[in-house]
Amino acid sequence: MHGATARFVVFVTSVASVGGFLFGYDTAVINGANTFLHAAMQLSPAQQGLASSSVIIGCIPGALFAGYLSDRFGRRTTLFVCAALYIVSAILSAVPRELGEFLVARFLGGFGIGASSMVCPVYIAEIAPEKQRGRLGTLFQLGIVLGIFLSLFVNKIIQGFGDESWNTDIGWRWMMAAAAVPAIAFFALLLFIPESPRWLAQHRRQAEALAVFRRAIGSDQAATELASVQSHASGDDASWAELLKRPFRRPVALAVTLMAFTQFCGINAVIYYSSKIFQTAGDSTDAAFTSTVWIGLINLVFTFVAISLVDSMGRRPLLIVGAAVQTAALGVIGWMFATHSSGPVLLGAVLVFIAAFAMSLGPVGWLFCSEVVPSRIRARAMSAASFTVWVSCFIVTQTFPMLNDNPAIGPAKTFWLYAAISGAALLFAALWIPETKGRSLEEIEQMWIGETTAGDPAP
Repeated sequence: MHGATARFVVFVTSVASVGGFLFGYDTAVINGANTFLHAAMQLSPAQQGLASSSVIIGCIPGALFAGYLSDRFGRRTTLFVCAALYIVSAILSAVPRELGEFLVARFLGGFGIGASSMVCPVYIAEIAPEKQRGRLGTLFQLGIVLGIFLSLFVNKIIQGFGDESWNTDIGWRWMMAAAAVPAIAFFALLLFIPESPRWLAQHRRQAEALAVFRRAIGSDQAATELASVQSHASGDDASWAELLKRPFRRPVALAVTLMAFTQFCGINAVIYYSSKIFQTAGDSTDAAFTSTVWIGLINLVFTFVAISLVDSMGRRPLLIVGAAVQTAALGVIGWMFATHSSGPVLLGAVLVFIAAFAMSLGPVGWLFCSEVVPSRIRARAMSAASFTVWVSCFIVTQTFPMLNDNPAIGPAKTFWLYAAISGAALLFAALWIPETKGRSLEEIEQMWIGETTAGDPAP
């Protein structure tokens, strides 16, 4: 990329990644608020799990409907809907009088998160040049971890404004309301980005698609790229049933399975409940909040590692290395709880787990799913993958407090379960995930069509 072209692509993909930022901020903000929300509303462990997972309940229909919305009305229009939901949710989450009102507010935000988790990676993949698609695609995950980190940092600042009584009455409300600021900024920035060129071509708006391609990859390559897209475009929207047909079912199965692994490894048990985890291990409230900020910082730093490696090292090697390190780190966390240990070793093991996820399953999962599925079904397939993420995330978020607080299971066996799942993810990546770096989206699509022509190969 050169000059104006590079600046344009970086700008539009960065704006789309703000959707990832809000995804991270809105999902992680509950981490700092849940202890005080629990005290303010006298929640049981199951209610506390529901308060944390209510946003995930909204994500599930959001992810499902986003495929239809983005196919019918466009990627950019769907992002505007997401931004509006983020704004409304942040305001309403700060003023509830009882748990039911809080759950409704978080559900609305979850709908926006679920939709943006589908449409943001698709938008970036459809506009990014193939040689930079890995780095630009991981900007979405960078947005997520920036949002997580900033929410943890802001929560700690707000928590320091007063004592525990003040935070129980007021502090957690300011934590929830702060999300409205970046949401308003996202809505404003969307005014300055174009529609996805591949969506425009799919809907026979070739002149507009060509204009966007010229800005994204240059005038010399724009016509060739448009012709390639048109050769794979059908002109009508896909149905859900087509996801199960050849040649689509194998890439869809890979995408859905990989995204399930990204959640069942326990990442959001740590992101949402890190304060509770460290308090369970014996740390004070202030020390638990400080450890949580370290988690956000490591998450951020190692996402940059992924950005630097994903287009050179490739998607598959990053997945294999990351899953292996995750498995070991989670095993150590379980051992620390089994031996009733705390302190630097526990924090170090948690940070190693976060680092491994941030450089592998976190960014590569979203990137791989956005590029591995063919153009005709991309929106619906990403909806299926995002739906899988949020159903899995809901299960983990809802069950962690109950597993962690159950005397027969406890934190040790809970983290050993997550370690076993990470080990399964390692085998899955090593045996079934293909490499997609350096290929255009149309070349990846042709790979599946070629396999279908030759007959479905063994995994």
